Amino acid sequence: MKLSEYSTNKTEEIKELFTKVFSDSEGESEGLLIGKLVHQLMTGTSDQDLYGFTAVENEKILGSIFFSKLTFESGVNAFLLSPVAVDTKYQRKGVGQKLIDFGLNQLKEDGVGLVFTYGDIKFYSKVGFSIIAEEVVKAPFTLSYPEGWLGQSLVSDEVESIVGDSSCVEAFSDPKLW
Repeated sequence: MKLSEYSTNKTEEIKELFTKVFSDSEGESEGLLIGKLVHQLMTGTSDQDLYGFTAVENEKILGSIFFSKLTFESGVNAFLLSPVAVDTKYQRKGVGQKLIDFGLNQLKEDGVGLVFTYGDIKFYSKVGFSIIAEEVVKAPFTLSYPEGWLGQSLVSDEVESIVGDSSCVEAFSDPKLW
């Protein structure tokens, strides 16, 4: 399996992966929503505000992840890990964890200090994320499931409190996603 930055000439294939994976697990409407979100991320987010990675084997994309810029009033260099998709046939084989570790290492090399995500505590804790209270770091929008707000520092042992509001890239600027 080869891990690398995503290729813009694979935009449609990556969108289809996310659509299928989320349709299989959450239903067709969620699959279409996440497929559209990923397409918006890839086509409407500036290069300096987006990292995307894929896991490929035999020219087939097995998984993909994205990190998009989170902007804080304090100027902290932070990104949001979301979404993550691994082909249903390859789930529970470590593909997602390897992709996330690979991505986090790339961000760290580029000087990113903090990464946040909004999701499954059990899964993301395996790759170094821990629960972050909204009083410590405020999410861009009100969270439907506040216990799913997670973060990790790439430069120290813990996520320090960040004063002020945060904002996300345009693709995530829909309160319904939060």
